[in-house]
Amino acid sequence: MKRKHFLIVLAAALVSFCSTLAFSLANLTPTLASTTLLISAAASLQDALKAIEPRFAQANPNIKLSYNFGASGALQQQIEQGAPVDIFLSAAQKQMSSLQQKGLLLAETRRNLLTNRLILIVPSNATAGLKGFRQLVSVNRIAIGEPRSVPVGQYAEEVFKNLGILSQLQPKFVFGNNVRSVLVAVESGNVDAGIVYATDAKRSDRVKQVATAPAALHSPIVYPAAILQGSKKTAAAKAYMNFLASDTAKAVFRAYGFGTP
Repeated sequence: MKRKHFLIVLAAALVSFCSTLAFSLANLTPTLASTTLLISAAASLQDALKAIEPRFAQANPNIKLSYNFGASGALQQQIEQGAPVDIFLSAAQKQMSSLQQKGLLLAETRRNLLTNRLILIVPSNATAGLKGFRQLVSVNRIAIGEPRSVPVGQYAEEVFKNLGILSQLQPKFVFGNNVRSVLVAVESGNVDAGIVYATDAKRSDRVKQVATAPAALHSPIVYPAAILQGSKKTAAAKAYMNFLASDTAKAVFRAYGFGTP
């Protein structure tokens, strides 16, 4: 009888212990598993990444995303100065390669994520009748990204140089600090024309697309992505990088006008 009583007490104690343990784990797990990734990304990626976010969250509920959008050159400088970034998505290879040369990337995580095209746009009510890049010599004000830090400006300069009209156009330039500011300048009518990516031209009904720059006139427009060497959240960062390369994310990127290698 005493043995039976002892077993009953022991069983009750085990049930109580397991219940307490389960409760503790249930309360600790979200805290331990939850993490927030800081993603520095080219301004032209803003709409697409925001559209992808809820799809990623559904598959990875414990990984939160925080964004810093801007010109790739400015984001590169922030990283070099110690910004606690987990993932960098650039609109050009130049900025990513510079960080890699300085040992600031997990080099094995670098991948080419997307492609884009360069578009000449004018305000939707423009009457100048522009039909191509060469005709820009006849207008007064042209919005481009600041070439030292904004890749879309670098690509634009390459086009003008290869067409032999750069020196004629330079006095006409109105510089934007990222591709979105170039788009806004054209939308407002403050300039006669501007050079943006196809993805940015597509998002606005206040501009008209005049021409697409032939690919032979500029460097390939490729968006590389990589995890930063200083990231302390590499597992979560790899999960996000893998998701960006998934069919689900690619479908969103294509819907926003990007090409997917």
